[in-house]
Amino acid sequence: MSEDVNVEHLLNVFTPVDAESCDIWDTCAHFMEHLYRHKPRLVMLGPKVKGLSDDHPSKPECIFQLSWLCESVGDLLGYKELIVHALMLWRERGNDRRIAQALYHLSDANRQLSLWKEGIQQAKEGLGIYEQLGDVVRQAECLSILAFLLRGDNQLDAAEEAVSRAIKLLPEEGNQFLLCRCHHALGMIYGSKGETEKAVHHLETALGIASSFGWHDQLFWNRCSLAWLSFARGKFDDAHIHIEQAKLFAANSHQLGRGMELQARVLHKQLRLEEAESEALHAADIFQKLGAMQSVERCNQLLRDIREELNDPAVPCELGINRGFLETLLFPARI
Repeated sequence: MSEDVNVEHLLNVFTPVDAESCDIWDTCAHFMEHLYRHKPRLVMLGPKVKGLSDDHPSKPECIFQLSWLCESVGDLLGYKELIVHALMLWRERGNDRRIAQALYHLSDANRQLSLWKEGIQQAKEGLGIYEQLGDVVRQAECLSILAFLLRGDNQLDAAEEAVSRAIKLLPEEGNQFLLCRCHHALGMIYGSKGETEKAVHHLETALGIASSFGWHDQLFWNRCSLAWLSFARGKFDDAHIHIEQAKLFAANSHQLGRGMELQARVLHKQLRLEEAESEALHAADIFQKLGAMQSVERCNQLLRDIREELNDPAVPCELGINRGFLETLLFPARI
């Protein structure tokens, strides 16, 4: 039995012994954080964490760490639900820094659920708190996620302005992960604007940073973004290469579903309809299990298009970019 399973078993035994103790629950929070960073999975401690009284001092931190585990396995609805709960508890305690942190992650959850306007509001509120606290790095984090949300809402100039502000706020040394995300954001924004050379430059810059540090999440999303650019230019073989490389770095079922959906769309444009149908069905099934209903509807619409063409081979498959699809498919991993 692995060491982390033994630790979890001990925590599961001892937490009921003194449920009011902060020490044991703080240990649980640290354990869940460790799992998130080194071996992301759900834990049997979840129901006990949720069952803690809301006035327990350790409740918001335990809920917060549990939310990360939900996100790491692609449970986006669980991720959002837990962040909302943690935010409520920190608002009751008046902890501004933790409120801002929860708002940042809540905007991230809404970004991944394609709830752009809700996420924009939360990212802006978090940004305002960090401005009051004078924390420039956290301001840059909020601006970077705000850029992705604005892009999803088709506010491309505002998105470019937000990520440019983020880069200017970053210190010259360190913060390479956030810099990687900013270049990814710029790549996607310029891609949506049709400025391909700029888009490729920023995505390859982000990919180079991610490769240097071995960041699998960032490698996955940047490969998907390069696949999208190849797809948009009709370079389908290049798109498939990027997608297959991206799948090697998929960290959870949500990411795998994104890769399958993108591959289905490339296959669809190539008139490889039966292969496209299979990939889209698998992606829709993954999203259905995760509760990502907007993603399910995207896949269902794609399946309707594919089946119409399968039933009527005379229906042409237009070559071009579905802008609605592009604005909702690709997402970077959070910090």
